[in-house]
Amino acid sequence: MSNFVRPLIVIPVFNHREELSRVAIEALEHGDVLIVDDGSTDGVSADIAPLAVQCIRHCKNRGKGAAILTAAAYAREHGYTHIVTIDADGQHLTADLPKFFVAIEANPDSVAVGVRDFSNAKNRNIPGSATFGRAFSNFWFRVQTGEKGLDTQSGFRAYPVGLLQELSFSESRYSFEIEVLVKAVWAGLSIQWLPIHVHYPEPEKRVSHLHRVKDNILISWLNTRLTMRAVLPIPHRKLVRVEQSAENASEQFYLTRPVDSLRDMVRQGASPEYVGFSAGLGVLLGTWPLFGIHTVATLFAASFLRLSKVISVGTSQFCMPPLVPALCIEVGYFIRNGEWLTDVSWQTLGVEFLDRAWEWILGSLVLAPILAGVTGLVFYLVTRSIYKLRQEI
Repeated sequence: MSNFVRPLIVIPVFNHREELSRVAIEALEHGDVLIVDDGSTDGVSADIAPLAVQCIRHCKNRGKGAAILTAAAYAREHGYTHIVTIDADGQHLTADLPKFFVAIEANPDSVAVGVRDFSNAKNRNIPGSATFGRAFSNFWFRVQTGEKGLDTQSGFRAYPVGLLQELSFSESRYSFEIEVLVKAVWAGLSIQWLPIHVHYPEPEKRVSHLHRVKDNILISWLNTRLTMRAVLPIPHRKLVRVEQSAENASEQFYLTRPVDSLRDMVRQGASPEYVGFSAGLGVLLGTWPLFGIHTVATLFAASFLRLSKVISVGTSQFCMPPLVPALCIEVGYFIRNGEWLTDVSWQTLGVEFLDRAWEWILGSLVLAPILAGVTGLVFYLVTRSIYKLRQEI
């Protein structure tokens, strides 16, 4: 272990007396151990007392997130640079701890997350809620950060102490582990996904403190807030300096000066493909009649696909009424009637409004991919030309 990395193994516990001693004893073979007893009422403190570990006790149950933050404060005070959290129920294997030490040694400014192996046919006790919950959480992580998450609900992790001390968090229970990953990415930290083993006991022996209704409501509300924050074009506070790239460059795009804007983006590292797909996405969604939610939908999609929100929102403005909607209505009318709409009057636009709305939807399904493809290609070619000119200079 290098002098720059000093990890502390942390075991948050709340009424998991049966497996705690074994987990703690095995963890001690790999380094210093801190147990945070989060207000247990099953007498677990009696089992902790004879162990060669440090222990902090919360007088009442405050939640796993609060226990992790307590551990981070202890770690900083005692000179540890990272904490490695492992569950007290025996689900995680301490034999995987060295993987986390190696990961943070290689990249101290990162969060390492264990990816549970659900493909092991011998483990027939994997609950369906675990596989669904992981997929659901991974999806929202992608929306909120633009990065692919492999197991955002895994509790086997390594955190830099500075991350937990420098950022503010609103969650204190299970939802904390989702919030901290999203905010870590926003802060410029990378996520290392490490394959780990997992053990689930038989259902009758399994102890879970997840409140299906309460905790899922809290997680849903958290995802709503994080998603709303993710789509805002406001920079996040960085703890780690991030090299300028197509995904994180400070972008500006002006419809009145598109070439100048693209030139600036190329200077910051934007690739022709990145610009082309971003522009095409904006026109695709701008053409569809997403009444009242065009901008939100565009920001959401660009974030999920890791494209430029600025370019996508900018090009979507090309589709503002009346030109593009009128073209969609014409195409939709032709599909329905085999002729073009030439009578523009109160009868056709007012009395027959619902017919025109349906034709707008129908026509947009045809025109949206065509206009998006043309726009994306134009932006790609222009950006590629700028890129080549810069290389020749």
